[in-house]
Amino acid sequence: MSDKKKLQIAIGNRIRALREAKGVSQQNFAHDCEIEKSNYHRIEAGNTNPTIYTLHRIAFNLGITLSELVAIENPQETKKGY
Repeated sequence: MSDKKKLQIAIGNRIRALREAKGVSQQNFAHDCEIEKSNYHRIEAGNTNPTIYTLHRIAFNLGITLSELVAIENPQETKKGY
């Protein structure tokens, strides 16, 4: 699995966990973020690379900062010099 895919899955899992902790359904949360439900589902599943603006809207609706949203353990074990 590529590093990109690992990161997308890690971000999706974090978003799902935070949304579920708030007790909000996927459909309602997608609506609150003004994201189509199918697109939102792909974000949580790690099947898309959301824009920074989309992540900002998600963080805003979770009541956290963007940096808190992406505060995950590094899913990439290899360093490639960037």
